Amino acid sequence: MVEKVIATEAALRLIEVLRQKHGPVFFHQSGGCCDNSAANCYLPGEITMGAGDVYLGDIGNSPFYIGRSQYEYWKHTQLIIDVIEGTGGTFSLEGPEGVAFHTRSRVFTDEEWAEILAASTT
Repeated sequence: MVEKVIATEAALRLIEVLRQKHGPVFFHQSGGCCDNSAANCYLPGEITMGAGDVYLGDIGNSPFYIGRSQYEYWKHTQLIIDVIEGTGGTFSLEGPEGVAFHTRSRVFTDEEWAEILAASTT
């Protein structure tokens, strides 16, 4: 199965640090700041997911969501969550660590896209 969101080793290590400090966390892809390149990390209850959000999968045993309108724009890409130095001016949980989650992407291959489409119709 094609994963719609994955994380680099650096991101997985940071997620584990945050989970050790704070407990369970989840992600929501920023839709309004940082050129839409910030994957924001939250504690349960800090924001509410609803019908306007799409669940993409888990990274580091933590759920990852994106707003539906942004998903429609990026649905043909795999999101790759990485870590960069600096806080990026976000409200994300990792800010005090001096780093920020950063989203990169790559376009799905034709074969991957066909698999995603087939899975969405079953």
